Amino acid sequence: MALNFTEENFQKEVLESDIPVLVDFWAVWCGPCKMLAPTIDQLATELEGKVKVGKVNVDENQSLAARYGIMSIPTVMIFKDGKVVEQFIGVQPKGVYLDALNKYL
Repeated sequence: MALNFTEENFQKEVLESDIPVLVDFWAVWCGPCKMLAPTIDQLATELEGKVKVGKVNVDENQSLAARYGIMSIPTVMIFKDGKVVEQFIGVQPKGVYLDALNKYL
């Protein structure tokens, strides 16, 4: 299951992580975000121990959304060593995320 990243834990869980982190910026009211949710959960299960996979609710964590310039959701970012190394806007097939993550494992 995907982790829940918030303004309180983002620094420790994402920016200071020693493994790559996939972050899904989403909102409850977002239809495409609901379509992407099962894929995010599958990635969390399949990559457990190799990649952290989590979600940021942009309505509840507006300063994080602003910090990373989130203009449309879902936006998925991959962080490595505290920096954004990949970004995807909109729903992508699972393989797109896997291919991107494999570059950083």
